[in-house]
Amino acid sequence: MKEKIAKQRLKDIIGGSIGNLVEWYDWYAYSAFALYFSAVFFPKQSATAQLLNTAGIFAVGFLMRPLGGWLFGVIADRKGRKKAMTLSVLLMSFGSLIIAFTPGYNSIGVLAPVILLLARLLQGLSVGGEYGVSATYLSEMATKSRRGFYSSFQYVTLIGGQLIALGVQLLLQKVFLTEQQLQDWGWRIPFFIGAILSVIALYLRKSLHETKAFESHKKSRQKGSLKKLFQYPKAVLTVVGLTLGGTIAFYTYTTYMQKFLVNTVHLSKEQSTLISFLSLFLFACLQPFFGSLSDRIGRKPLLIGFGVLGTICTYPLLTALSVTSSPYTAFFLLLAALIIVSGYTSINAIVKAELFPAEIRALGVGFPYAFTVALFGGTAEYIALWFKSNEHENYFYWYVTACVFISLVIYVTMRDTKENSKMDRE
Repeated sequence: MKEKIAKQRLKDIIGGSIGNLVEWYDWYAYSAFALYFSAVFFPKQSATAQLLNTAGIFAVGFLMRPLGGWLFGVIADRKGRKKAMTLSVLLMSFGSLIIAFTPGYNSIGVLAPVILLLARLLQGLSVGGEYGVSATYLSEMATKSRRGFYSSFQYVTLIGGQLIALGVQLLLQKVFLTEQQLQDWGWRIPFFIGAILSVIALYLRKSLHETKAFESHKKSRQKGSLKKLFQYPKAVLTVVGLTLGGTIAFYTYTTYMQKFLVNTVHLSKEQSTLISFLSLFLFACLQPFFGSLSDRIGRKPLLIGFGVLGTICTYPLLTALSVTSSPYTAFFLLLAALIIVSGYTSINAIVKAELFPAEIRALGVGFPYAFTVALFGGTAEYIALWFKSNEHENYFYWYVTACVFISLVIYVTMRDTKENSKMDRE
């Protein structure tokens, strides 16, 4: 019987993770292929200006994430984690199809970037809900002694989505299409792929089991709402504080890094894609190791490790990256940065889930996180490009350092959620 339960738990965790992977592939395909379609949606101007406009829409998409975190968090806490995850992946698929079919600026003028913006708003709503719900689902499905390990797969699949987007890009670049074909029409292919994968994820999520934590409280009069959420102000502020430095570091070294390697380091698009792909693959492999380590020594030591190393090393790492001319050096510097960030990414989902009771957990994890990511993670690329366009790119390095330091203060002063988990009281 125990073996059967264990197999079912593993099946549900894999099912929830794969759906998460597909959803994040759709989200990251935009960033991975922005180097090619930025000129399609905006009038001819400098490459940095076109990327700046594209990054602006990327950032605006993040503004929908708090709304998504609220909407899908309420659905998950009231109607179930499974239903919320199914709806979120359906909405993401719709956004991908819109981008795939939208004509360029030369065909429909200003309507092109407007439609692109609307599609990203829909995707922002979807992915804003996805994080909190999937983090809650994976955390509640895990056994007490392995919560860090199992919940780390959220970032394995999150990174995996970006890897698939980069993998598709590498195949198109090196095997199937020329540079000109990619810029003319090939960039649409990954969005069609994303829509198809979303249908597969939708099927997988329909077969998931609901968590026991939700089943045990669903008949309760305690319903998830913002009013209920703000009865836990300390937990909400803790989520904001611990997310601040982690999210800006993560987006700096993942979604923005590919453009940084092309636009600042002056590597080729193919070299930057390959470096990003290899470093992210190793980054994904590290997540379960760090998650399992947190099950042994606690969550707090890993967070403090990220905070200290992130504060000390961010400026030197980004400075060294900006002046290197070697792809090999760029790869090892980026990998070093991602190893540091793993102290946050591997366990941030379980730390947040352990702060809230079941009746408010999905909303508590998703809403303050999405709000913080919208303000800092989503704007990281735009701010970096803005500093570069004003010839003060190194100011961005200090900006990231300051954000990580603020989070470090939170890590030092907060209680270790492994020893003080709300999930242990259910």
